[in-house]
Amino acid sequence: MDVLDTLRETFFDLDAMREALPDLITVGLPNTLLLAVVSAVIGTILGMALAVAGLSRHRWLRWPARVWTDIFRGLPAAVTILLIGVGLAPVGLQIWGNNPYPLGILALSLIASAYIGEIFRSGIQSVEAGQMEASRALGFSHNAAMRLVVIPLGVRRVLPALVNQFISLIKESSLVYFLGLLASQRELFRIGQDYAANTGNQSALLLAGLFYLVITVPLTHVVNAIDHRLRHGRRSDGEEPGARGSDAPDSPDADALALTQEAH
Repeated sequence: MDVLDTLRETFFDLDAMREALPDLITVGLPNTLLLAVVSAVIGTILGMALAVAGLSRHRWLRWPARVWTDIFRGLPAAVTILLIGVGLAPVGLQIWGNNPYPLGILALSLIASAYIGEIFRSGIQSVEAGQMEASRALGFSHNAAMRLVVIPLGVRRVLPALVNQFISLIKESSLVYFLGLLASQRELFRIGQDYAANTGNQSALLLAGLFYLVITVPLTHVVNAIDHRLRHGRRSDGEEPGARGSDAPDSPDADALALTQEAH
């Protein structure tokens, strides 16, 4: 019973949770979402550029993309955040003042871009060569076929992996506390850690962890739903593909035909 009492007092103190709750909701949650969403947007843009460069026929595009990807996938996230946040701190002070957020967002974006670039590249490479050939036969140039047919098909196939990467970004945003945050800039983990350090009780930190679960668990189910939809599809009238027979299943060729028709 002593062990259970210790666990309850250390991690499940409702008074400590109640004290930290306002800061977690009004300060920590918005800052965590801000870091994750902005980093995801920038990382997605950079990641698409990396994927296209990595698939280029020109070495001067492929090799820099490969090096970029290897570096930021290979380094631990904490090391990247410290390298960017501390190494570029003098530049950050001149541009943004005493605000570590932009450097934290930059570091998270660079990390995300490396993973998202590989996700996009694998998705684009998974598109059958026949889609490109069919697009060229319809009069598209190589670049137009990539932009209007191949890339959209590839992105559609990797949507679950992209949502998973966003979930990872939400959790990795907790590492920005390394850069030193003002009271109004603290994210969920930092607030929970501060309350735990001040009170000697870990309940606020556990509550911060619950906030992460509230965000990430629904997103995980969204990933599963997207994955199921992409794998099986659903007709507009609610019937599963092939419900009226095996003559008209959804297929990648049908998707490609729809995309080419829209492009024309």
